[in-house]
Amino acid sequence: MSAFIKQLVTNKLKQLSSDELLYYAHEYNFSITRKQANAITTYLQSHSIDPFSSDDRSKMFRELARITDRDTANKAQLLFQETIKAYGLEYLFN
Repeated sequence: MSAFIKQLVTNKLKQLSSDELLYYAHEYNFSITRKQANAITTYLQSHSIDPFSSDDRSKMFRELARITDRDTANKAQLLFQETIKAYGLEYLFN
């Protein structure tokens, strides 16, 4: 089951559209522009990121901070960690 979940999450990151990202940003009270959403989705689609690897997650959040700002990246990282805990998936993320 964990391989299925990992593949599902990885595919979703690769296929995330700017419009979806803007929707989620609004849903979770993030302030990003369309230009930033485009840059984030381009980054996710053009880089091989393993969200289950702590090193890759660190790189991803550093890039998010570069595209947006440190506060947005920290808020995203906190939301990510809370979501993992809420679904009891901590064991998948090293």
